[in-house]
Amino acid sequence: MAATIFFKFLLFSLRVFLKRLKYLRPFHRKGNSYAPTSQLQKYPSFNSKRNLDKLSDQTLVCDVEGALLKSSSPFPYFMLVAFEGGGLLRAFVLLLLYPLVCCLSREMALKVMVMVSFFGIREEGFRVGRAVLAKYFLEDVSMEVYEVLKRGGRRVCVSEMPRVMVEGFLKEYMGVEAVLGRELKVVSGYYVGLMEEKEKMVFELEEEKMVGGVVGIGSFNSCLDQHFFSLCKEIYLVTEADKRNSHILPRDKYPKPLIFHDGRLAFRPTPLATLAMFMWVPFGFLLAIFRALVALSLPYKMALPILFMTGMRLRLKTPISSPSTPNKRDPKGILYVCNHRTLLDPLYLSTALNKPITAVTYSLSRLSELLAPIKTVRLTRNREEDRKRMERLLSRGDLVVCPEGTTCREPFLLRFSPLFAELTDEIVPVAMNAHVSMFYGTTAGGLKCLDPLFFLMNPFPGYNVEVLGKVAKGPTSHGVGISSIDVANFVQGELGKALGFCCTTLTRKDKYLMLAGNEGVVPNSSDRQCKNS
Repeated sequence: MAATIFFKFLLFSLRVFLKRLKYLRPFHRKGNSYAPTSQLQKYPSFNSKRNLDKLSDQTLVCDVEGALLKSSSPFPYFMLVAFEGGGLLRAFVLLLLYPLVCCLSREMALKVMVMVSFFGIREEGFRVGRAVLAKYFLEDVSMEVYEVLKRGGRRVCVSEMPRVMVEGFLKEYMGVEAVLGRELKVVSGYYVGLMEEKEKMVFELEEEKMVGGVVGIGSFNSCLDQHFFSLCKEIYLVTEADKRNSHILPRDKYPKPLIFHDGRLAFRPTPLATLAMFMWVPFGFLLAIFRALVALSLPYKMALPILFMTGMRLRLKTPISSPSTPNKRDPKGILYVCNHRTLLDPLYLSTALNKPITAVTYSLSRLSELLAPIKTVRLTRNREEDRKRMERLLSRGDLVVCPEGTTCREPFLLRFSPLFAELTDEIVPVAMNAHVSMFYGTTAGGLKCLDPLFFLMNPFPGYNVEVLGKVAKGPTSHGVGISSIDVANFVQGELGKALGFCCTTLTRKDKYLMLAGNEGVVPNSSDRQCKNS
């Protein structure tokens, strides 16, 4: 008898749950009660000009997970925190707990992921939210919801994830005025993996200064449902079907161009993709060691076929007239000027041209310097001293320099230092582009000595090397008196055209200030032009 009653109760609960899941509709708030209405349209109705104009006088409150992001699962973002902030072991533990997380309620699952990802992380040194997560959030933004969000008179975003994860992305890239997320508890400067209760965040939302009426965009899938909706007089729901049919926000519509970001993972770490990565890592590590040994020990002609069979790709494009013959009247070698993608740029250029080239670097780990198969020389960042060193090296042979001074992953070129244009008339621009699928071979905050290893651990790492025609003597500083700055800008522009990249005036300093969390993105006129190019 008791078993029958219990079974009927479960059946009744399941029926009610499915009915709510299927027939939930948007509603208006009328006084203290909520009345369903079939006339209230979902968020795509904001595409009409009348509704968009109306929103400019409203405070728009948007649920990040329930509406702004296409993906409803926060697991990839916590995996990024665990991997980039805590290391490989912490990420593996989070992956092992994923089946348990799926069985828990949304609130409890969130608490488990927060505990695993943040416990023991130093608050002052946490840089993942600013330097890493912004890229993956931007790649998950629903274009339709964003078009509505940017029309609000005052934009407030609510997230059930910790504020430290979402605040940088929402304020710097989405132009949101206020971000309400759950705070993490800190003891002696370290996160303990506990969040404050969501009731406090609801209280903060109530205290926010609202302009005009309050319009909410959200979903019933969020654990903030009732609290979130109770503060809005008008609600627009985003269903799972709406998310599936929405489009990812294109890069050319980003409010600010994504130029700098950090982290090792080059893919979105969903559970299956993360599992594939962990299965690959042991084999990838051994493969990277083998590739490095082949490149260091064998001649170019013997190493290239072997490396090709291991999955490495190199594509070379040279002009019809070879620039490799220096001017007989000028004893100096050729100065190859290339953009900077990874530490392996000079090595790939030397391999592509099948001749030894000396590379000058501003910062290189001692280990990479010892293992480099080509000669490397450190620069001091003292202009006169560096000029003397480079002139001395050019008198002995060919030289390669990266005037950007640092690497850039995205399709942008940083400002070129004009020093190279004052050394010689034999300047040959080289367009470099690297392709990875699993790990980035650059870092701003990690161990730089591991950069080549992570690049070689990719299943199919690739490089495109395009040697452009030699810069004519006319536009050089040795020719008709044109300044070295003009020459540097000219070479930057030629490389930008060859690669399809946008030229900026940002520098190495801008990159490290941004990724270190000391300054936000500082847009300039060239960056705004890049956004629409």
